[in-house]
Amino acid sequence: MSMPPASFEFLIFSLRTQAEMNMGLYNFGGEEDGREPNLDLARHAIDLLAVIQEKTKSNLSLEEDRLLSNSLTELRFRFVQATEKAKQVPAKEPPLVVAPDGSNPEDAPRIIIP
Repeated sequence: MSMPPASFEFLIFSLRTQAEMNMGLYNFGGEEDGREPNLDLARHAIDLLAVIQEKTKSNLSLEEDRLLSNSLTELRFRFVQATEKAKQVPAKEPPLVVAPDGSNPEDAPRIIIP
């Protein structure tokens, strides 16, 4: 399989897809197979697109400008939604730690080092 040609459109779609994946919008497999969203990486990809928009202002064709502007608008909207959704998800409980003998490590003697 050959690589698609390098183009402005491919660059925008690549960064857009990275942002969408890191927001958890793509799921390959069952519900339990989904990745935890990484909103910091999603924000970074969106910020990179914003840098491209700023640096290429007045230097794009109408189609390229629309692709970039529409992608940023949609990603920013979805980022807000993903952030709100992440706030609603209850925090995961820490894993239960059990001593090798099956006892509760909280009951074990402790060494306190000042």
